[in-house]
Amino acid sequence: MATLRMRYVSSYAGETPESTRPTNICALQQYDAKDMTKGKLRTALWVALPLAAGLALRLWYVAHASRIEGDTLIYGGIARNWLKFDVYGFSVGPNGPRPTLIRLPGYPMFLAACFRIFGFDRYHPILYLQSAIDLFTCILLSALSGRLFGRRAALAALWLSAICPFTAIYAAAPLTETPTLFTIALTFYSLERWRSAGAGYNRWLWMIAAAMAYSVLLRPEQGLLPATVIPAMIWIAWQQSERTLFLSKLRPVIVAAICILLPLAPWTIRNYRTFHVLQPLAPRSATDPGESIPKGFQHWYRTWAIDFADTEQVYWNYDSTDLRISDLPTRAFDSDDQYAETAGLLSDYNQKDNATPAFDQRFEVLAQQRIQASSLRYYIVLPVARLANMLFRPRPEMMQIGLDWWNWHEYRAKTLLAYASAALNLAYFILGGIGLWLWRRHGWSPHATLAAAMVGFVVLRCALLLTLDNSEPRYTLELFPLLFVWGSVLFRSSQPWTTERKSAA
Repeated sequence: MATLRMRYVSSYAGETPESTRPTNICALQQYDAKDMTKGKLRTALWVALPLAAGLALRLWYVAHASRIEGDTLIYGGIARNWLKFDVYGFSVGPNGPRPTLIRLPGYPMFLAACFRIFGFDRYHPILYLQSAIDLFTCILLSALSGRLFGRRAALAALWLSAICPFTAIYAAAPLTETPTLFTIALTFYSLERWRSAGAGYNRWLWMIAAAMAYSVLLRPEQGLLPATVIPAMIWIAWQQSERTLFLSKLRPVIVAAICILLPLAPWTIRNYRTFHVLQPLAPRSATDPGESIPKGFQHWYRTWAIDFADTEQVYWNYDSTDLRISDLPTRAFDSDDQYAETAGLLSDYNQKDNATPAFDQRFEVLAQQRIQASSLRYYIVLPVARLANMLFRPRPEMMQIGLDWWNWHEYRAKTLLAYASAALNLAYFILGGIGLWLWRRHGWSPHATLAAAMVGFVVLRCALLLTLDNSEPRYTLELFPLLFVWGSVLFRSSQPWTTERKSAA
């Protein structure tokens, strides 16, 4: 009752005339109930506003920026053949589908379930479903921020994630990005709940295992998620147990790790029986066994490529269409002689548009020349430049903006949009960086292990991206859920949301 009386006095002191204040316990309880009801309504309104804005943004993208092409048709074709012919593969010629292993089964499985419900090749209902999934991802991130930093941070994280155009626009494309972001959010939220629940056998353990298992089935590089979360779980188990009981606390973590690996077993067995190769994930080269890999061309490409335009104009076009010397930047040549040699090679290739071993060997010769001229450029400078390009370019790949978006005389309005996009993207990274620094400065105990897992995931993913040939900004999209949470630190309350709830009860 003392708590109720104090809350009443603090709420009305200096605001309400003496004659209107209740003078008995029943009146105090009634006024406190009204105050709590008003508080709940205000909270519901503040939560509904960003969700409504986020829903409107995603529906606008579905209506005006949906993209059903490229990888979408690959995933859709696999799902269709899986349902119709019981073959996980592509449709090629009159002999039926050809088996493949270049894509993991997580997203085709999702599409197959949607095709069963909505009908074959009906992608727009899937886009609406992905919009709902993406909004639920925002709610999970908001809930995580609330547990870590308080009510205001939760609302900030909800706003930051709900109206972020870079993640929202991928709800308008049937690709793996939206469910992958969901699994990342669910993993870290469940990890925090599992820690606070005592790190034993509970529903949050199974949520962690299910989220990470499906994440790995969606994209092969998502193996980085359990690579950071499982060690964090081991450390949490070590901290929350007496040393003699550590093994009993470790058992749930081992069970979770086994559950993550189990879904890969049928996939690995299928690949061995079909292709006679041991392939638990999708191959790095995205080729089926027996297909040639143009390693010489890839080595040469890595000696100069930085921008996403290089990926789309050159990397993706090899072995399918012409390669123009005008599409190559000046950094692709160390001398006039090398320019002439490259031009002659591309001219010969364009006569057939066919990536033969002879052409690949000629590209390898050029690559070795350039690597010997500057190994620092090949091994350090260009990989870092590609990573920076993936992190900080304007991200116009899903928008109707030209690859040379900086060409003011040709695009004008779209160039301004690209600059605004780049500024907003940079703002998210700066906000996340400042938030992470503030979290560390003010002490992140008892959440230090969670913070370490988050940072570890970012570091490992960036390290992996340094090894890639093709610079694609969507490969850094998986960092945004963590940026949303870290950015919300700037709006933190004096105590976590969970503590606020307990003190108000």
